[in-house]
Formats: sequence, structure tokens, C-alpha cells
Amino acid sequence: MAEVNLLNKLPKGKRNVSARQHAKTDEHIRISREYGELYFDGPREYGYGGYRYDGRWVPVAQDMIEHFGLKAGDRVLDVGAAKGFLVKDFIKALPGLEAFGLEISKYALMHCEPEVIGRLHLGNALELPFPDNSFKAAISLNTIHNLDRTGCVQALRELQRVSGGHAFVQVDSYRTPAQKVIFEDWVLTARFHDYPEGWLEVFAEAGYTGDYYWTIIE
Repeated sequence: MAEVNLLNKLPKGKRNVSARQHAKTDEHIRISREYGELYFDGPREYGYGGYRYDGRWVPVAQDMIEHFGLKAGDRVLDVGAAKGFLVKDFIKALPGLEAFGLEISKYALMHCEPEVIGRLHLGNALELPFPDNSFKAAISLNTIHNLDRTGCVQALRELQRVSGGHAFVQVDSYRTPAQKVIFEDWVLTARFHDYPEGWLEVFAEAGYTGDYYWTIIE
């Protein structure tokens, strides 16, 4: 298990934290957690503000392929796949790689990329519908923190189970009290979040042996 940044080639997103801080209400949070049209393609105060493919995940997919030593014929799973951008770019980066995704949002699946139709499954990270050790690697990016702490432990156990520990998760975190304040002003969907030390306790409780990194808003 190691801390490794596999998303360092993603362009930095622009977040107007102060604007959301003043606009965010309990209703915004409730609607965002439905993971429907407003979350993906509605106004920014509900989520992404428009979730569209632009190829930015190709270098990330390439780094993950190298990190896990993936080759054509191997199976890789993206838990929290949304519209399938990473799954699409896994296939683009390594033709013959068997990439699949799991996503809780029916809206995202109904608006997925054409190349991943049939590769995305509707489901929940708490109970992955796949046999033990059925993937060479399992990925979950900015997803499991949308569960409560007990759910995070269970989701990590599931990632461990289907991948044999060959996994990578990225979760919401902060290293300083100031970063925690900024995060709490911004967050809509995360039900559990903590400092890295707290997350490491969660990983240990789950028996998770994969790699990890943090999404920190500054």
C-alpha cells in the first residue's frame, strides 16, 4: 500500500469556492446526491456544471496501465465510472484491454460514451457484482467518500476482494485546518471525509492493501 498520485496529469479544475459557499443549501446537497441530470449537466452549484468528454483521461489511463502492468486481455474495473470517460480512455490507451465500469447513476449510464455501451454496469460500491479476483486492477476515483464511514470500509473491502489488492482509490481529504474549511465550503456529496491519518485508519480497518491518494481543494 502506497501513497501515489496517479491523477497528476489531469488539468486543474477551476472552483469558485466562495460562490458555492454562499449558494450552497441543504436542497443543493439533496439534489446533488441524487446523481441525476442536475448533478452532471446542470448549473455548477449542483455539481459538475456540465460533464463532457474531452480526452483528458488518456494520460491518466496510460499511467495506470503502466502502474499496474496491464496488458491486452487483462480486466480493469472503474468503480464510480460516471459516463465512462476513464473506461473509454483505458481502451483507447491500450487496445484489447478489457475495461469495465460500475456506476450508481442511471442518468450517467443513459448518457455514457458510445464506445463503452455494454461495459458499464448499474450498481453500488458496497456490493460489487463480480467474483473474487476477477480484475487485474480496480480503480475508484472520488467515489467512496460519498458513503458514510461504515460504507467506506465495506466499499474498500469490495475493491480488495475483486482485485486481490491491486487497486487505487482517491478520496476527499485535507492536510490542514484551513484546507478543511475550504473543503467543507465546497463539498456537496461526500458523507465521510478526514485527514489522511483518519483515512489510513479506514484503509487498515478494511484490510485494504491497494494504493491511494487525496483530492485536496486549495
